[in-house]
Formats: sequence, structure tokens, C-alpha cells
Amino acid sequence: MDLSILKSLKENISRVVIGNESTISLILTAILARGHVLLEDVPGTGKTIMTRALASSIQAQFGRIQFTPDLLPSDITGLNYFDAKRGEFVFAKGPAFCNILLADEINRATPKTQSSLLECMAEGQITVDGVTRPLEEPFLVIATQNPLETLGTFPLPEAQLDRFLMKISMASLDEEQELALIGRFIMDEPLSGLTPVCEKQTILALQQACREIFVHPELQRYMVALIHATRKHPGAANGVSPRGTLALLRASQAHAMVCGRSYVVPEDIKTIADPVLSHRITLAAGTDHFRAASRIIGEILSSTTVPTENWAER
Repeated sequence: MDLSILKSLKENISRVVIGNESTISLILTAILARGHVLLEDVPGTGKTIMTRALASSIQAQFGRIQFTPDLLPSDITGLNYFDAKRGEFVFAKGPAFCNILLADEINRATPKTQSSLLECMAEGQITVDGVTRPLEEPFLVIATQNPLETLGTFPLPEAQLDRFLMKISMASLDEEQELALIGRFIMDEPLSGLTPVCEKQTILALQQACREIFVHPELQRYMVALIHATRKHPGAANGVSPRGTLALLRASQAHAMVCGRSYVVPEDIKTIADPVLSHRITLAAGTDHFRAASRIIGEILSSTTVPTENWAER
């Protein structure tokens, strides 16, 4: 499998998004792992621009939903309506019938509306009035939310959070990067001129090849040790579930592919551990710091022995 297309995707997105190389790599990791992403950051950091740049780089259908308190589940999934001319009910597809879906400010909708995404994220299908319709692959949900503003918002329940492969943030720009941002946008709109560099069939082939990335048995044990450590940590009321174990596995394989390797190394696991695991931890009572879960993952990574092997040897 030619992995040069991943480099082309990175470069194309970087024409619009300055800095954030690690964030771009993590989003590509999520695509290869067939996972969904929760982008959590303050307004104005480029979350929507990042998603639109990704969609423009892949020749695939893009959908966008602005979540608001009055949004209904049918506004996402679609609904059946009576067509008087045809004398029958007709299904009108909602915006979720796409390849890349931007769920903007997802925590502004009610829990009932948020839950309408559960089926399509977990099973790649939508059921309306007893009829199940599959979603076209690849299918990726990138949801955004503001972690600081709580007025008029509905926090995502644990079941919804667990459907996201990763929760990540945009990186802060230094002075030189911010100057480069001004220079790039002062006379032009780079997003409007962005053209696709691959087709969705290429992404599907990469997703299939990702499952073949080799994971040494000792690294498999290392992953399990990290997961079980989250369940024993005193700061966690509930640790990572078995779904999180599989998420760590798939994301490790995908990150190795993004890095151009056919095998996983410990650095892959360490890099993706926080974005994959921290949002799956339920904090113990009295723990209210919003970075507490990330701190728990950091403590576990530093205290768990990393095995040393020839990771490419099967």
C-alpha cells in the first residue's frame, strides 16, 4: 500500500491550517481507524476550518449540522413525509447521510437529539420508522464543543463520549505561526481554492490495510496493562471499558500507518493514549479539575513498564 497519499493529505490540509501538525496526524489516525473525533476547544481556534479542509481534501460528501437547543433528531437523520402528488410517504434524507459530518457545537443540543447520532456512529446506519438505511463508507463524525461555556449547553453523557475514538484540542499558535496566518489570509481565502488529493475509495483501501499493521504480543499486553491501570487508579471512579481497549488497539495501528510504518511501536501507544482514553474515564467524587483525566493517563504512562523488543519481528 502506497502511503504517500497520507503525506499529500497532511500537506493539503496544512495549506489552510497553520501549525497543528499533531492534530492533523491524529485526525488522519481516526479516519484510518474508522473512528470519530470530538474537537474540544475555545471558539476561534480553527476547529471548523480544520474539518472543512479535511473534507475538501477528500473527494467525498460533506455534511454540516449546527446544533442548537431546538434541533430535533429528524433534523439529523431525516424523516418520512407524505407526497401528495405521488400519494405515498417519501423519505427525505438528513444531513447525516454523508461521508464526513461536522457536528458543530454538539453540546448545545438536548440529550435526545445528541443520542440520534449514537446509531450512525456505532453501527454506520440510521433507522427511521423501523426502516434501517446503511451509511456510505467512509463515514466520519467530527464534533466540536466549547469546554468553557456552560450556559445553554447539555454535557455529553458517558455513552455518547465513549463513541468517539478521540477527544483532541487545537494547538496554540506561537507568534511566528500567527504572523504566517495573517500573511496567508490577508489577501486570499485558502479554503476556497483547496482541491481533493484522493478519492474515498483510497481511504477505504487504507482503512482495510490498517487492520494488517502488526502489533507485537508484548505491546498488546502493554495496552491491556494501561487499560487495567485506569480501573485501579484512585482518581477514577470507573476506568476504561473494553470498547476503549479496542479503540487503543485500532488507533495505535492507524498512528503507525500515518508515521509510515507497518508495525506498532511503544511511541504510537504513548502518543494516542491521552486522546483515546482520557474522555472514557469517570472521575472520582471530589475530582473536578478539567485536566484531571489527562493527568491520570500521564501518571499511568509514567508508572507502567514499557517492554523492549524488536517490534517489527512477527
